[in-house]
Amino acid sequence: MLAHSVLSPATCPRVGRGVSRRGQLVVTNVATPNKPPASRLARRSKVEVIKENSDFLRHPLMQDLVDDQPMISEDSIQLMKFHGSYQQDDREKRTRGAGKVYQFMMRTRQPAGLVSNELYLTMDDLADQYGNGTLRLTTREAFQLHGVLKQDLKTVFSSVVKAMGSTLGACGDVNRNVIAPPLVDRTRKEYAVAAQLAEDIADLLAPQSGAYYDVWLDGEKFMSMERENPKVTKDRAFNKFGTNIEGPEPIYGPLFLPRKFKTGVTVPGDNHIDLLTNDLGVVVISDDKGEWKGCNIYVGGGLGRTHRNEDTFAAIASPLGYVDKEDVFHVVKAIIATQRDYGRRDDRRQARLKYLVHQWGVDRFRSVVEQYMGKKMEPFVPLPAWEYKDYLGWGEHGDGKLYWGLYVQNGRVKGEAKKALREVIEGYDLPVIITANQNLILTDINPADKDAITKKLSAAGLRDRDDWDAIELTSMACPALPLCGLAVTEAERTLPDVNAAIRATMTRVGLPEDEPLIVRMTGCPNGCARPYMAEVGFVGDGPNSYQLYLGGSPNATRLADVYEERVKHGDITSTLEPLFAYWSQSRRTGESFGDFCGRIGFDGLRSFAESYEPSGAPAKAAAAAAAPANGNGKAAAPAKAKAAPAATGGSTPLESQLTALLQEAAAKGGKTPEQVLADLLKKAAQE
Repeated sequence: MLAHSVLSPATCPRVGRGVSRRGQLVVTNVATPNKPPASRLARRSKVEVIKENSDFLRHPLMQDLVDDQPMISEDSIQLMKFHGSYQQDDREKRTRGAGKVYQFMMRTRQPAGLVSNELYLTMDDLADQYGNGTLRLTTREAFQLHGVLKQDLKTVFSSVVKAMGSTLGACGDVNRNVIAPPLVDRTRKEYAVAAQLAEDIADLLAPQSGAYYDVWLDGEKFMSMERENPKVTKDRAFNKFGTNIEGPEPIYGPLFLPRKFKTGVTVPGDNHIDLLTNDLGVVVISDDKGEWKGCNIYVGGGLGRTHRNEDTFAAIASPLGYVDKEDVFHVVKAIIATQRDYGRRDDRRQARLKYLVHQWGVDRFRSVVEQYMGKKMEPFVPLPAWEYKDYLGWGEHGDGKLYWGLYVQNGRVKGEAKKALREVIEGYDLPVIITANQNLILTDINPADKDAITKKLSAAGLRDRDDWDAIELTSMACPALPLCGLAVTEAERTLPDVNAAIRATMTRVGLPEDEPLIVRMTGCPNGCARPYMAEVGFVGDGPNSYQLYLGGSPNATRLADVYEERVKHGDITSTLEPLFAYWSQSRRTGESFGDFCGRIGFDGLRSFAESYEPSGAPAKAAAAAAAPANGNGKAAAPAKAKAAPAATGGSTPLESQLTALLQEAAAKGGKTPEQVLADLLKKAAQE
């Protein structure tokens, strides 16, 4: 279909959008901004045409699924994403001369990461019977099942639905899985509100046409609409201010969204979910009595970018405003409608909400949202500082039962650990929660069962948090090779070795063995494991090669910046060692590596690294690092530094006294002890 067959507010700013069953647009009355967005190319991307011609995600997928080919067509590949699956092939088997070995990855939708006992056991069975024998926990609190063959897809999908799960909207140009901090403290009302909001927003924005059930269940619906919050149903249908489109998809229309849309819900102070990386961030606000009264709203976060394309970038979300709880679903719809009608559809690399917010600015974006909502937003409610929480280890629900947060390396449940988890979850009838850090929480544990469960899982390698390295506990990697079609290098399979090498390097330069450090790695620039928020982030840019990002904050509120391009896998530790050495000797008390990098700046770090001498105390490098300003224009004044390592054999009392005096003078003057000593010697020579 030609591009000119579709009207948009960009070219017709005072009309709305409606569609017939066949996807043709029908003009309806709707309130839209007086000033249309900046003009854009009339052409549309290929994916837009595929969506429009699909009869709301049905065709040609339904035909492709029943033919005798091991793969589906290019058009169906795009549609398949909306249903929760990607077609993949094992590149390692392909390179061994076996040709392409097609298979599918299926992803579930688990609002707030909540998983029933029945669904977990179903996923475990499916992994063994139809997958590659493993389960993958994702950074968006869901399952991924790898290795499913085309002929088994209907069985796998229908099994998930019959276990009261879903894959609808887990991928594709719609709202993805809605994440929230784990609901483990049942004495905190706001956490229950956040979990319920995650489920309600997921229901509100789920595709409505019924294509999902036509494709996978031959039209039979196992999940009744009666299960959703009645207010969700009511507010979805509300259309006084033109958010809705006539037709089977009242919120999305036949074209759905221009690109993926990610939503996170949390409570003040809890940044377990990396809230600011989402297109839409919702923060539960309570009154003085602890009752939910409304929500703060953030917009415009997103991490995906393209190498060597400066028009693409990672971004953190900006505050938009506050709404009362009665208006939460309305503001969500208004934001979706704004992105639907004004987001770019000609260039998928510029189609995320963050680019619209960047182009317009927050004030203009808010104005359009308010027109779709029919009222003004209120000022943003002040929030406390954010803190990252990992939810690992044993804890109490507050109702007499316990939970146990288990670290799962890179989210891959496999081998003996998978078997032991199955036995415990089935034997003790436990629900679970998937966390936003790819870990698993066993919930509703009777205190009398704690020792037996601990013994069983520890024997299978699932140990308590104190038995893991601090770097491991916060690190994440995407699956990458060999199955992800976008990956250019390793991530999941190599990060454990990289973490071990980083710890050894940190120890070698004098850092404590339990020093935390947030390390994340992806095999491509799309950022699924959120490397752009890490203190040390590795972004694949070629075979065994990574962009090195530094400077993210431990509470995930500051983006990292690229420090060096094309760092080979074998050069990772030699690149990081001088930076860790500088941090070790010049950090402020309790200062994290990310904050240290942000304070010193990259010019200061590079200057130190250029003169670094690994074999001894880096006094020469410390002096060289005293640059007047860093690349961001900040003063690169090192703060209080630790003394250089003493010579073998210890130090005399006089040496110890001089060292203490130098440290004190350095702290007062914002210099290193070596700089203070050099200044004193220079002054003495002049006199």
